[in-house]
Amino acid sequence: MEKKKGRGRRGPDRIEVFKVEKNITLLPFLQEIFSDRSKTTIKSYLTHRQIAINNTPMTQFDTPLHPGDEVSVNYTRGYKEFRHPRLRIVYEDEFLIVVDKGYGLLSISTDRVKANTAYHILSDYVRQDNPANRIFVLHRLDRDTSGLMMFAKSQGIQEKMQRSWNDMVLDRRYVAVVEGEPSPSKGEVSSYLKENAAFHVYSTDDKENGQYALTRYEVLATNGSYSLVELQLATGRKNQIRVHMQDIGHSIAGDRKYGAHTNPLGRLSLHASRLRFVHPITRRDMLFETPVPAAFQRIVR
Repeated sequence: MEKKKGRGRRGPDRIEVFKVEKNITLLPFLQEIFSDRSKTTIKSYLTHRQIAINNTPMTQFDTPLHPGDEVSVNYTRGYKEFRHPRLRIVYEDEFLIVVDKGYGLLSISTDRVKANTAYHILSDYVRQDNPANRIFVLHRLDRDTSGLMMFAKSQGIQEKMQRSWNDMVLDRRYVAVVEGEPSPSKGEVSSYLKENAAFHVYSTDDKENGQYALTRYEVLATNGSYSLVELQLATGRKNQIRVHMQDIGHSIAGDRKYGAHTNPLGRLSLHASRLRFVHPITRRDMLFETPVPAAFQRIVR
C-alpha cells in the first residue's frame, strides 16, 4: 500500500494518508498498517474520529474499502465532523463533494434566498480549511427534491465535467411516488421541452425551439391509488421528470405545479437515489446510492 504525508485540516495536525490497493474492510486495513500496535489502540483511533476515508471521518470498523480510496489517520486529534439537518456529505476528495440533500433546501441561491442553500453551506464548510477555497455547481436539484448531487472544488473540474457531462455521468436515477398506476408498468417518455416566461416547462412538438428529453420509468410497487416508480434520466433537462409524469397522466404526488391533485406526504415525492459517474481525475467508476425514503414506501402499501 502506498503511503504519503498530509497536512492537517486545522493547522499543524500530524496526519498520514494511506492509499488502498485492494478490496478490504477498514479494521484489517488498519491492522496491516499498524502491525506494531494493539487492536485496542487501533480501535481508539476509530472511537475518537481520527480516521477518515476520502476525507470523510469514519468510526465503523467494518466499512468496505476499494482500490484508490485514501485512508487518513490524524495522530493529533479527531477530525471535525460536518453536521447539517438538511445536508449530508457522502463522499469528498480534493476534487469533488457528493452530498445527500434534504427536501426543502435550495441547491443554489435565488434573488430572495442567498444563505440557506446547499451551495452556501458547503462553501462555508470548505473555507474552514482555507478562506480561499471555493465550490462550483455541477448540477442542481429542485428545492423540494431530495437526494444525491455533487459539486466541484475547482473551476477546472467544473468545466471538465460539464464539457463531457453525457460521457462522464453514466447513470442518474430517481424514485418518485406518482398518482395512480402507470400502464404499461415499464416504459419511456420522450418529448421536446420548452420553458415559458412564467418559468413553467412543458412538452412541445417544436423541435426547432425545444430540447429533446427522454425519461425511462418502471413501477416498483403500487396500491392503485399511488405507485412507487424508478426513473432513469437519459437526458438532464430542467423539470424533465415532473413534466413527463404529467404527460402520461400520473403526476408526482405533491407536485401541484405539474398536475398533482394530492399531497399525501406534504412534499414533492421525488428523490435522487442513484448517481454514477467517471471521476474526472482518477477515472474511477464512482457509484453512490441512497435508500428509498421510508415515507415513499409506506404510501404505496
